[in-house]
Amino acid sequence: MRAAVVNSAQATPVCADFPAPEPQPGRAPLSLVGAGLHHVVRGMATGRHYRGGKAFPLVPGVDAVARAEDGRLVYTGLARSPWGTMAESMVTPFEVDLPAGADPLAVAAGMNPASAGWMPLVAHRKEAGELGTVLVLGATGMSGGLAVRAALALGATQVVAAGRDREALDRLSGLGAVTVPLADPASDAGRAALTTAVAEARPGLVLDFVWGPVAEAAFAALGGIRPHDGETTSYVQIGSLAGTEAALPADLLRSRRIRITGSGMGSVSKAEMIVEFPEMITRFADGTFDAPYTTYPLSRVGEAWAHQGRTRAVVVPG
Repeated sequence: MRAAVVNSAQATPVCADFPAPEPQPGRAPLSLVGAGLHHVVRGMATGRHYRGGKAFPLVPGVDAVARAEDGRLVYTGLARSPWGTMAESMVTPFEVDLPAGADPLAVAAGMNPASAGWMPLVAHRKEAGELGTVLVLGATGMSGGLAVRAALALGATQVVAAGRDREALDRLSGLGAVTVPLADPASDAGRAALTTAVAEARPGLVLDFVWGPVAEAAFAALGGIRPHDGETTSYVQIGSLAGTEAALPADLLRSRRIRITGSGMGSVSKAEMIVEFPEMITRFADGTFDAPYTTYPLSRVGEAWAHQGRTRAVVVPG
């Protein structure tokens, strides 16, 4: 079969012949419709991601929209290594039917980034009984923006969206979020803006898609608030686009009830994610979620790998 093939950790994928995936009991092969080229896809293929493979060659891709033998469009993923979803054919452990009205390529582009925020939001609501106020750091990226939309849709009392892209912040403000520009979180002005927003909102849940100096600014902001009796903050680390390390003040841990956890592949089970996929997909059909995309045929997967900008690259047959 034709597939995107990565031959080494440093190599750009090429379109080449690759052995068809091994059959699995009760799982018929699916045909590619579109596979999103997410940050995690690049990270895993190059070995930079903590769940990345070390054996080459491999086919990249963690999820896709595919067509079943009976013609159904399904969302799927989690193919067994060395096979990924950027191939003409795939064998996967689950399928979720797409509802009418869902753009299959938007689903391919957006389900992975949407799940990054959706899973901790659902978990927090289940544990606390409500979402309350949610602070999203890195809200102007695709994952962060979808997390803002998810929090609003799931009933958050208030959503504070902090990020660098002014145009994206304006769009989130139009949806009902309180926005905080973070042009330089390490600067006095950047820290002051975040401190003011945190003091006013008193978030019970923080979703951090960037880490690094942004997280340090958030820790300082949280540490400057005198907590109310019984007030708890849940801080969830999801992405690290601003840096892989952040200094955590000891005083913050001792001065308030705060829990710092992570959410990602390995900390959330596959079964938990699959249960949530149908409701997430309906959000693409009803317009709650939006994931702009740019398509590339398999024959141009190298160009897709280099894609940058506000849209998500989606690899399609061809």
